[in-house]
Amino acid sequence: MMANKSLILSAVLAAAMLAACTDDDTFTTSPSNLLTFSTDTIRMDTVFSTVPTSTRTFWVYNRSGDGIRCTNVRLVNGNQTGFRVNVDGEYLSPTAGYQVHDVELRNKDSLRVFVELTSPVNGEEGPRLLEDDLEFTLESGARQRVNLNAYTWDATLLRDMVVSRDTTLGGTARPIVVYGGIKVDSLVTLRLAAGTTLYFHADAGLDVYGTLVAEGAPGAEVVLRGDRTDRMFDYLPYDMVSGQWQGIRLHSSSYDNTLEYTDVHGTFDGIVCDSSDVTRPKLNLYSSTVHNCQGYGLMAVASRVEARNCQITNTLHDCVAVFGGDVSLTHCTLAQFYPFDSARGAALRFANHSGGWPCPLVRMDCLNSIVTGYADHMMAGERLDGDDAAAFNYRFAGTLLRDSTVVDDEHFVDMIWEDVADEDRDTSIVEGEENFRLVDIDTQHYDFHLAEGSPAIGAAMKDYALPDDRDGLPRDEEPDMGCYEYVKEE
Repeated sequence: MMANKSLILSAVLAAAMLAACTDDDTFTTSPSNLLTFSTDTIRMDTVFSTVPTSTRTFWVYNRSGDGIRCTNVRLVNGNQTGFRVNVDGEYLSPTAGYQVHDVELRNKDSLRVFVELTSPVNGEEGPRLLEDDLEFTLESGARQRVNLNAYTWDATLLRDMVVSRDTTLGGTARPIVVYGGIKVDSLVTLRLAAGTTLYFHADAGLDVYGTLVAEGAPGAEVVLRGDRTDRMFDYLPYDMVSGQWQGIRLHSSSYDNTLEYTDVHGTFDGIVCDSSDVTRPKLNLYSSTVHNCQGYGLMAVASRVEARNCQITNTLHDCVAVFGGDVSLTHCTLAQFYPFDSARGAALRFANHSGGWPCPLVRMDCLNSIVTGYADHMMAGERLDGDDAAAFNYRFAGTLLRDSTVVDDEHFVDMIWEDVADEDRDTSIVEGEENFRLVDIDTQHYDFHLAEGSPAIGAAMKDYALPDDRDGLPRDEEPDMGCYEYVKEE
């Protein structure tokens, strides 16, 4: 009797196991059983023709309750668009006709699809929409598609460019993509025409031994940025991430550089001025922006620099660092709200030494400007002590300054001391970010135009006022501190 029961139990278990195996190994041909996709569209944003994109991915799920076999997965347009696809480890290769066969997904199984694009030249001046479909043909005959698309833009590609004679770049609608960098030889000038945008790859920067002249204008600025046009996250384009390219370096032999209406952003160091003769102009930075740098915004070592109507903001190190030399900052907005690291530097640092060696600070003027940020102390003045100490000359006038440690007012005239409790000073309880229209560290969106209610409005000194602001708009009879004249939002 026990033996019979054991045989019956074994038979039942065997039947159950056989049924399970049968369920796992069968594939439905019902047209009502379909695949599910994590997205119905892969968008590549705007890409440059002939330049490979980063990889995008999506998932394919079988939630139908039965096994599904794809008799075919293919790129509908084959080799016409430049999309490259890998389906669960199988490359849709040219030799295979840009397709794979007999792709199986058992019930509750999934697979991952990888998509890249190297688009062909489109022969047009502006971006052109490029599309293809990845088609899944099921054994039932049902067909499902995921759309692949991008706007592709023909670009001029520069690789390890050496400027050995006077040269002008830009002046056309085509973007310029730079690999390996641009080197400007001594005794020659590189001009960037109004409206020019240079897209620098991660390894690229501008090394200037001669002269750089960026000839931007209101509405036609020169833009220097990274070449990533895709997104790190859905809400965060790479263009809003620091450290995307190497920045500008003005070497010791470089003089008479002028950047006007120029936007430099997303760099490691924005602009670095190497030690030079302080009696000769090193850099004139007019109506320009240096924003979101993984190092310094503007660093000048023993250099003569003039900055007017400039926004220099959000840097891991100091927004502006002056180590000796002759530097003037007039109607500048220096705001330190760098979002990616809490150990951010000051908005403004100035010193009469560099690397422990004396470096005379002939002049450091900060006039009609805003120096602010998250921390309580946004200014750092560093003097080298000793009998042989170098000159340490600085002056602040008509400036809003966030700092509560200044005890020597000899060098400060007509100041607004932000968030400083002192009855003898003109004080404000406005926090640094409240001076501006938008400071959103969560989404990395910033607008450093003055907000209504900022004490900087109408507070600049007329003697140092510039006729126009960063946007090229005229200043009124009661000029505002910082680079932007206040305009009421509509």
